[in-house]
Amino acid sequence: MKRLRFSRRSTFSRSLFLFVALLFASLVTSYMVVLNFVVMPSLQQFNKVLAYEVRTLMTEKMVLQDGTSVRVSPALRKKIYNELGITFYAHSAAMEEGLNWAKEYDFLSEHMSEYIGGKASVHLELGREYPILWLTSYLAPDIWVRVPLTEIGQNQFSLVFRYTLTIFLTIFAGVWLYIRYQNKPLLELEYHAGEVGKGVILPPMQEKGATEVRAAIRSFNHMATGIKTLENDRTVLMAGVSHDLRTPLTRIRLATEMMSPEDSYLAESINKDIEECDAIIGQFMSYLKTGQEMDMEFCDLNAILMEAVNSESSVVGEIETALEPGSMIVNGNPLAIKRAITNMIVNAYRYGNGWIKVSSGKTEDSVWFQVEDDGAGIKEEDIHRLFQPFVQGEKARSNKGTGLGLAIIRRIVDAHEGSIEIHKSERGGFAIRALLPLKEKED
Repeated sequence: MKRLRFSRRSTFSRSLFLFVALLFASLVTSYMVVLNFVVMPSLQQFNKVLAYEVRTLMTEKMVLQDGTSVRVSPALRKKIYNELGITFYAHSAAMEEGLNWAKEYDFLSEHMSEYIGGKASVHLELGREYPILWLTSYLAPDIWVRVPLTEIGQNQFSLVFRYTLTIFLTIFAGVWLYIRYQNKPLLELEYHAGEVGKGVILPPMQEKGATEVRAAIRSFNHMATGIKTLENDRTVLMAGVSHDLRTPLTRIRLATEMMSPEDSYLAESINKDIEECDAIIGQFMSYLKTGQEMDMEFCDLNAILMEAVNSESSVVGEIETALEPGSMIVNGNPLAIKRAITNMIVNAYRYGNGWIKVSSGKTEDSVWFQVEDDGAGIKEEDIHRLFQPFVQGEKARSNKGTGLGLAIIRRIVDAHEGSIEIHKSERGGFAIRALLPLKEKED
């Protein structure tokens, strides 16, 4: 049975892509909501408090709630500095301490300038155990204030990232398994439909999956059972007809052997007609058997070609060959392949002018064999129609036949998962090429 294919057109891939896109959009939306409604207001509030502290600590007077001013002693300021971990640096010393690694944030600088009532510049240094905030203002333009944000550890950001990534991967894996489980019955249905297309009816599928999938499987099982019953009835019917026809033909053949020598020319004509009828019946049966399941094995295509050529050359005359050097191993049914080649040669003999060529070769992913003749060929618009059962070309209608030759070839090639190409031969006649998939022989 086929495995799940990760193709951009498959339902599995499209469902997975849609989920990933929606999940990513959800994460981005959540990030923006948290950033704008939680982080930014908190950061602005912190910036406002910090601005008040800076304005207070960098001036000698503190404005109380009632509007009165109180002088802040150096001892009190120093104690507040120590409690908050705030230190002051000249520009050169600040650069050595880490200011050169800090990045300025315009929105923080703008808010700080607004809160302290003058120009200010806020830089944020990351990469340490905790972020460091650097601040300078118009109150002391040559002084940089260093504020360690000890409550915001860098590991907290990585922890949030790991949590987010874990949640994303967990949801992704769960949805991947769910979609895989939902699509598994569809893959089985595809496989069974492909086998029916090759003429192989497998046992009914188990009804599983969603309600719609179960309904599709139920309908497919009903259809496959009907096809199998129809095929069996047709085979039994044709076998009965062929038996009933061959019985009187046998009696007629025996009767011709009892005819007098003077009527030998008549007996010979009757026997010839009997052989032709028998061949037509055999072709009917061959067409029916071609649609049945075949036993595949690794075999040498060139050896099968030479066997068919040697067998038919005694009837059709000399056959020119141009086979690929060495052996060409294919996974197929040797008898069915030989039947297809024989039909090609017989068609070339019937509708050509005596020249027949059999050739073979390889492509990157397939092997091929081809039969050419020097007849009148066929019109391009008739090519597809001639592969239908009981359909003959204009020239073939004057000959005795069933119109099953090309149909049998098509069914054999389809059973081998191959394809057929039709083109003009090197002498302007009809050329038919069968391509079979190249499969490596397992050790």
